[in-house]
Amino acid sequence: MSNILIVGEAWGEDEAYEQRSFASGLGRLFKALMSQVGIVANDCTFTSVFNQRPPNNDQLDNFCGEKTADIIRGYPPLNKGKYVLASFEHHLTALHDLIDKERPNIIVAAGNAALWALCKQTGLKKVRGAPTTTTIRGREYKVIATYAPITVRRQWELRMIVMSDLSKARDESTFSELIRPERMIWVEPSIADMLRFEEEHINPSHDLSIDIETSIEQITCIGFAPAIDLAIVIPIFDTTKPGNNYWPTLEEEIEVWKIIRRWCGLPKAIVGQNFQYDIKFLLAKYGIPLPGTADDTMLLHHALQPEMEKGLGFLGSIYTKEASWKFMRPKHDTIKKED
Repeated sequence: MSNILIVGEAWGEDEAYEQRSFASGLGRLFKALMSQVGIVANDCTFTSVFNQRPPNNDQLDNFCGEKTADIIRGYPPLNKGKYVLASFEHHLTALHDLIDKERPNIIVAAGNAALWALCKQTGLKKVRGAPTTTTIRGREYKVIATYAPITVRRQWELRMIVMSDLSKARDESTFSELIRPERMIWVEPSIADMLRFEEEHINPSHDLSIDIETSIEQITCIGFAPAIDLAIVIPIFDTTKPGNNYWPTLEEEIEVWKIIRRWCGLPKAIVGQNFQYDIKFLLAKYGIPLPGTADDTMLLHHALQPEMEKGLGFLGSIYTKEASWKFMRPKHDTIKKED
């Protein structure tokens, strides 16, 4: 039994000759990335979704057909409009057999086809790096998706992202449960709640993270986090309330903005994501300065890894163990852009 199971997409020429997964130069590349983050390849189990080489130029679409064909039921298309044919379902059965035998603490889905086979979803870029779970034959397993070796070879700048994902897999391999960070977020507060939060959490803190959400040239809500596991979100705009205002009276809203201004002016190390936008917006639209500004997490990340994306969802996938929350909520209009 192995604590780490690596699942690739399909065999190439070398794998077909050797009759084993990750036997090619691409496989050796992936194992080298594993080694750089402290994962011993000999301690892992390697397999592929399709333990055969796709015909006609190694294209996975050759395992697929139209929706009207005899396809594997219960799975989304592997590629746009392309569903895996039922004649290849035995590969999924073999994969599930292996998982049932090995019972790994973590499964690395190396490529979109692996994500499809394990989690019945595609769109690897949206979910990679975020630990999730899948159920195989009634048993829950942790999964981390990352890019396939062939994708890394084509886009070498992805190498550090894969290493980050593999680092998480290494850490997750020591236990079987999916453990999310615990956080407390105060939502829909009253003014009394805000004053209590100020006294108990804002005032004693050394640091303060601030984030605004905007739409149509106004702030819809603003969040303050005095600790890594604690935050308060103050709504301003609320479509469910009369006049679209969360606060029922003008007097209350004026008092809320006084509190927000006070918090923004505190002599603390204030940080934010894409914070240049927040600073300018608060000052230009509301006349609220942020004199204690210390860092912008987007710029700090860019200084460390200039070749990587800079959006908050991507940073979450690199530096946290949160789920891919950016893609769980409905899309909404915003005038704040991060990339």
